[in-house]
Amino acid sequence: MALTPGGNTRTRVHVVSDVHGNARDLARAGDGADALICLGDLVLFLDYADHSRGIFPDLFGRENADRLVELRTARRFEEARAFGAGLWAGVGGDRTAVVEKAVRRQYAELFAAFPTPTYATYGNVDVPPLWPEYAGRGTTVLDGDRVEIGGWTFGFVGGGLRTPMRTPYEISDEEYAAKIEAVGEVDVLCTHIPPEVPELVYDTVARRFERGSRALLEAIRRTRPRYSLFGHIHQPLVRRMRIGATECVNVGHFAGSGRPWALEW
Repeated sequence: MALTPGGNTRTRVHVVSDVHGNARDLARAGDGADALICLGDLVLFLDYADHSRGIFPDLFGRENADRLVELRTARRFEEARAFGAGLWAGVGGDRTAVVEKAVRRQYAELFAAFPTPTYATYGNVDVPPLWPEYAGRGTTVLDGDRVEIGGWTFGFVGGGLRTPMRTPYEISDEEYAAKIEAVGEVDVLCTHIPPEVPELVYDTVARRFERGSRALLEAIRRTRPRYSLFGHIHQPLVRRMRIGATECVNVGHFAGSGRPWALEW
């Protein structure tokens, strides 16, 4: 905590989301802050900006990654799944084991880059059962939980809602709503996905609406936290807006920017 000229202490936290393999910048993300908050999506399966990066192109090459992105962007999800299944059929062996090995390599590097203290929750492409193996003593993993930082209460809800993309950590609306309810009233509500507001869930590059949470929106209106912080939408139509008394902020696509969002009080 920093000491202000008047003698009062100030707290500064840096917030990141959608890290997607950017361990280099993650190692510096906590510089100058009292704590780092990570809102998930550590894994890089496929970089939509650079199709040569990620687990998928490492296994199947750039041209196949180009085709998968083309199908998904066109919302031809069944064709995309069939295309991917055909590629996996040619690999042989246990698909789950191959992916898990690649995810473990990324997690080993990324969790080692977290500063102390870090407070983290899952994104929709993360694999929660693996996190306890990699989260060090300075990293606190929270999902449906609260923690106090600098006198403010922070609530954390991880994961995403179910979509045709079928990413690893998608859960039902009911399960997600239960976690929001468990968090209750907080000063800062930290989630991976945004509240269900058209301007906050529309991705201007993918040209589609992603899934946000209606339960999160209702909780913001009901409990009026100071801030609602989230990521998930890489190129949102609107990055920041107020919902009643709450400042809603998309903290940014850290994989692309390499810069955390800062909150000080």
